[in-house]
Amino acid sequence: MKLDTSSYYPRSPLDDDDSGHEAYMPGNTAGAESPEAATSEVNPEACPREKHEENDSIRQEEPTSHEPDLPPTELEAAATGLAHLLSWVLVPLLMPVYGVMLAFGLSILSFTDFGVRLSFTAIVTAINVAVPAAIVLLLKRVGLVDDLGLNGQKERFIPYVVSIMCLVGTALFMHFKGAPEWLVMFFFGGAAAGIVEVIVNRWWKISVHAAGIAGVVAMLLRMTESGDYMSAAIQTWLIITVAMAGLLGSARIWLGRHTLMQVLAGYAVGFCGVYFMMSF
Repeated sequence: MKLDTSSYYPRSPLDDDDSGHEAYMPGNTAGAESPEAATSEVNPEACPREKHEENDSIRQEEPTSHEPDLPPTELEAAATGLAHLLSWVLVPLLMPVYGVMLAFGLSILSFTDFGVRLSFTAIVTAINVAVPAAIVLLLKRVGLVDDLGLNGQKERFIPYVVSIMCLVGTALFMHFKGAPEWLVMFFFGGAAAGIVEVIVNRWWKISVHAAGIAGVVAMLLRMTESGDYMSAAIQTWLIITVAMAGLLGSARIWLGRHTLMQVLAGYAVGFCGVYFMMSF
């Protein structure tokens, strides 16, 4: 006889099924299973595939641990400091000043009055260092330049043009003051190298540091080749300048400012610009 439970419990779909009704009767444990037994017989292979894929994706997205970068050694730190020092002592803006100082000290111009040499050096410094530096500071103030070292390729155009104009102005000044023609052409050669650098810089970042010191090397080489009223110490200064050029190029590569090809290109542009202009 079927037990009437309608007065005690809400109606459920199980009430329509006579076949499994006995399993829910009190005292009947034939068809019932305990929770422990149900969980013990679960097959892990029956888990949905999506669950496994989700776990795999979580494991794949876990970040891989990397060892922290080691701090630089004392030797590496010293090399970096020396590279920065060379880059600022031999900055391209100072190359015209070093060139005129070498010209006054190693040629017939060394016989001129010390006050005249000092005044000419001061004028060259004002035109080729003070004016471009002021322009760069102004550009940084208005936001057109981010780095005073002008390491960005796009922020070099205006400072390049200003430096070229300053070199041309210095050459004209030397010409009207009766300076030797080879000294006048030294500044014109620097301006010619600057024009090439401006053009190349549109597509490729050439090393201006290398170009600047290579121009001084070219000037000393031309002075050595002429031999007229030149000091015997010029050969020593030529060797020193070549060594400094090599150290400067290595410093720019060490600091990651330029590649080897960019440094070599700078050497070629600076040397050829000054050497061939002084050959006229």
